[in-house]
Amino acid sequence: MPTVDVLVVGAGLAGLRTARLLARRELNVMVVDRRRSLSTGVRTTGIFVRRTLDDFDVPDHLLGPGVRDVLLYPPSRRAPIRLTSDRDEFRVADMAAVYEHERRAAESAGARVLMGVRYVGASMGFARFAGAEPVKARFIVGADGARSRVARDLGLGVNRHFLVGAEIAHPIAPGTTTPAFHCVLDPRIAPGYLGWVIDDGRHAHVGVAGYPNAMRAGIRHLLDAFAADAPGRTPPAGPVERRGGPIPVGGVLRRLACPAGLLVGDAAGAVSPLTAGGLDPCLRMSELAAAVIAGYLRTGDQRVLNRYDGGALRTRFRGRLLSRRVFAGIRSPAAAEAAVTVLRGRTGRALAARVLFGDGSFPEVDPRLADWRSTTLTGDAGRLSCSPAVSEGPARSWLWSGGVAGMRQRDRPPGGAISKPGRARSI
Repeated sequence: MPTVDVLVVGAGLAGLRTARLLARRELNVMVVDRRRSLSTGVRTTGIFVRRTLDDFDVPDHLLGPGVRDVLLYPPSRRAPIRLTSDRDEFRVADMAAVYEHERRAAESAGARVLMGVRYVGASMGFARFAGAEPVKARFIVGADGARSRVARDLGLGVNRHFLVGAEIAHPIAPGTTTPAFHCVLDPRIAPGYLGWVIDDGRHAHVGVAGYPNAMRAGIRHLLDAFAADAPGRTPPAGPVERRGGPIPVGGVLRRLACPAGLLVGDAAGAVSPLTAGGLDPCLRMSELAAAVIAGYLRTGDQRVLNRYDGGALRTRFRGRLLSRRVFAGIRSPAAAEAAVTVLRGRTGRALAARVLFGDGSFPEVDPRLADWRSTTLTGDAGRLSCSPAVSEGPARSWLWSGGVAGMRQRDRPPGGAISKPGRARSI
């Protein structure tokens, strides 16, 4: 039976990035994903914001041209509000290629990535898979999406508040459009969120998202109706791809870690409650998660896990959670028209520009907070526990004397620390 230090369930951006960072710390890491190819099941538009690209090593050739203009439309689609930045604020990535890049980076660092392997459960330190032999894992990382099976198996927090989103993506004829991000506030097609068209001059993404219980016609019907006359829509110049899936918008979960594992990415609720963007949060929290896991497996001290504290992060989400409730309350075209009218004023435009172009949407997560050697650890280590199924047996073998690199910023191997100080934003 294979034995690993860390099993990562899910080969999305959060899972692969966490695996890469852990493997660089000389841990034995395995990643499993039920998909047979990373190019299938892509669920995100792939919009990276400026600050993310300033702080993280996303290769330039995987990104489309920069977008500086945002147009905000009322339900009538008349007289949109145009906001223009003097910098490239958004770039849309080829997410299948981003996942492949992250996979190669993780494998180069020493992780094993196994596709077509479906995780079915974990108990007593053993992970089980459909049609494959079990794996003995000292620690499990749940990177398995908004409805995480790992979260349930480990007795961790689960997402309960969702939007559902769907989009079509396709190439467009070059030189026929000016890059722009069109956002339509219309509860008839996107109750609680937006309809969008982002066109970077090479590809167009047309989508809608909203609360599923308010989408009585069905999200596919609403998407097709919106796409038929969406502002800024350009005819396809190649194959049309459909994407979709749930988007957790309840904020970072309070209970993120226990002695048998922790959660990252959508599984952790690491998505902005206001804008529903998750790429920047998943990258930042993956760094913290990797530092915490390495420290915990090195020392066996449960207090290290206290550094991965969802409760502390949630306190910094209060404004965004309140804004999410306000957004959800816009339930009629008249209310949406009034909201856009408010944004037309000087204060409203400044607020919209701050949300779209500012640097402070998702709280900074500094992996140095996980450094047990330089941080006073407080609280009762006993408050970190797992469900009974996973809290006994091999999962309790916490002490380890292997040669893991230290957790301090200065101790990281080349490329291991890829974020710079500063606050981040996510759309």
